Amino acid sequence: MRARQPRIHGCRCGWSVCGCSAAGSLPAGLGTVNCDPVIILFFADVVGKPGREALIERLPGLREQFHADVVVANGENVTEGRGIKPAHAEALLTAGVDVITTGNHIWKLRETYRYLDQQERILRPYNFLKSNPGRGLTVVESAAGRLGVINLCGSLYLCPARSPFEAVTEALEHLHGLRNILVDFHAEATSEKVAMGWFLAGQVSAVIGTHTHVRTADACVLPGGTAYITDAGMCGSRDSVIGVKKDLVLERFLTQLPVRFEVAEGDVWLEGVVIELGSEGRAVRIEPFEIAAS
Repeated sequence: MRARQPRIHGCRCGWSVCGCSAAGSLPAGLGTVNCDPVIILFFADVVGKPGREALIERLPGLREQFHADVVVANGENVTEGRGIKPAHAEALLTAGVDVITTGNHIWKLRETYRYLDQQERILRPYNFLKSNPGRGLTVVESAAGRLGVINLCGSLYLCPARSPFEAVTEALEHLHGLRNILVDFHAEATSEKVAMGWFLAGQVSAVIGTHTHVRTADACVLPGGTAYITDAGMCGSRDSVIGVKKDLVLERFLTQLPVRFEVAEGDVWLEGVVIELGSEGRAVRIEPFEIAAS
């Protein structure tokens, strides 16, 4: 089966870093193309072996195609849908992911605890207990400059140790003077994600929502040059209920009894956003993408 071409929403020519051949095709309000931008490729929650293997296989080509300077991926569902093994994290990093963010499932596998302390390029939410393994922010170097990445967990339904709003203010103090900053806000409630976007508008380069596995249609650049989307989607099976086998989820809803969930495998897609940063770390544009694995 021939691979389907990436579908880039908003620009008819696809993502073009410099000198777009389809003059005038850029979406209204997204500004002009910077001749020396920073391009961030963000992959939404990677679910299980299907999502993991699709990302590893396609990433080298996609990084080149999008001219990406930095690649960030949310990996909290990488290992059988819940958590991430060190070996799986290393496989993603080796394939070209620069920073792995996570979320509420990060503590599912105890073997990951020590790894979080050892590997600076994998994050757990910053607003977890300071005594917990790992870190909630990091800085990655690229040819286009440094990018700070902050990982946060929403307070509604997920119950982190601290308010993400209070915690992100503290995190930004640690990154004082850094121009380019991306925040992965792993949260359940859309209201909390939207509120975080407005709270950080003009303070960071991008606020990307994760966790719900369903991409939202509100990608935009907020006042002050902050790229925003409520949820970037999922890298995994669409023949599923947010990455889980349909029959198991239906059984759970219909019987109200415990069911062991398993990762679905068919019709795998990679979803996320590509972000362009211009001067002073301000976002020029953000565009969602969806790419079939095969």
